[in-house]
Amino acid sequence: MPSKSSRQSTPPRKSSCGCCCFSMRKLGFLAAFVAIFAALYSYLDARVEQFYIFDPEHLHDLSQRAVQTHGNDTRAMVDYIVAELDQKIPGNHINKNEEWMFNNAGGAMGAMYIIHASITEYLIIFGTAVGTEGHTGRHTADDYFNILQGTQLAYVPGTYEPEVYPAGTVHHLRRGDVKQYKMPEACFALEYARGWIPPMLFFGYADTFFSTLDFPTLWTTTRVTGREMIQNLLRWKL
Repeated sequence: MPSKSSRQSTPPRKSSCGCCCFSMRKLGFLAAFVAIFAALYSYLDARVEQFYIFDPEHLHDLSQRAVQTHGNDTRAMVDYIVAELDQKIPGNHINKNEEWMFNNAGGAMGAMYIIHASITEYLIIFGTAVGTEGHTGRHTADDYFNILQGTQLAYVPGTYEPEVYPAGTVHHLRRGDVKQYKMPEACFALEYARGWIPPMLFFGYADTFFSTLDFPTLWTTTRVTGREMIQNLLRWKL
């Protein structure tokens, strides 16, 4: 006759099937999310130009006229540019509050005034009175740097001479390209980016977390950028 202990059944082993099914479901949801996001991005990226309200050629012409009209008076150039944009761009998309803030990105330091910020475009006055140098970043937008005062230099690996951009010229950094740039002395520009702007914010914020730790400036940048983007979304401007 078997002993009492031998008659006791062995506890069933926990099946890993439930965990596997849960993991598979998570992977399925993730794959579906990635597929939907990729399809949405491709759809919008093919149509991104319909969301633009600024024209690079007009901005270049406007910058040249500002330089010709006001010479070395950069403050007057800024007023001239903002006044014309406010008249010619419908829909109240121009920020006329001249809110200056520092900007550290790619090792370079300057200051900026955000004229417009939305999901697909930004337009700022960027510059410094003392000079700076850094990395342009590799971005999801084309960048047009219209020089108002001073000179910007740019360098591409494999070349032996700098690209030189004096006042009245425009430096076009194409989406996905990267350069070293330098403004040896005082230099200010009307900078226009068109493409997908939110991914560029990571580059704009990185120096704060890994170098300057200037969180008050980070808050000011976030507050003004977020305010302008939200206001433009409410005006149906992507």
